[in-house]
Amino acid sequence: MNSHQVSDETKIRVFTQMKDAWEAKDWRACADLMAEQGVLHSVMLTPCVGRENFYERIKSTERPNKIVKLHILKIGVSGGTLFVEREDEIIIDGQSKKIPTVGIIDFSGDKISHWKEYYDRATMLNAIQELGPH
Repeated sequence: MNSHQVSDETKIRVFTQMKDAWEAKDWRACADLMAEQGVLHSVMLTPCVGRENFYERIKSTERPNKIVKLHILKIGVSGGTLFVEREDEIIIDGQSKKIPTVGIIDFSGDKISHWKEYYDRATMLNAIQELGPH
């Protein structure tokens, strides 16, 4: 099933489910929204290939004193691809920093097959450093 066989509304719903599961630290629910050989590619890092590798990668970022909120600014589909402009808010011990982010997401059926993330890595690392140990 290619990405054009799933409605735009379904693609937006799937990403909204990803956002909600991410904020709830429900890493299994996040991984279950990925295709079995789905790819997460934060463009400045090596792509993470496969649902279980995705699960392990995002699970490894969890800290008891860390909360991440994905604030969707704009979301829409063009040419079968989902585009999401966000501010990812990292909150550590009650202090927060926001990182402007754009996600470009392709689907295989109702699963995410390729998710490219664009953000300035230095901005993210500086935000985490300013927030203290994590």
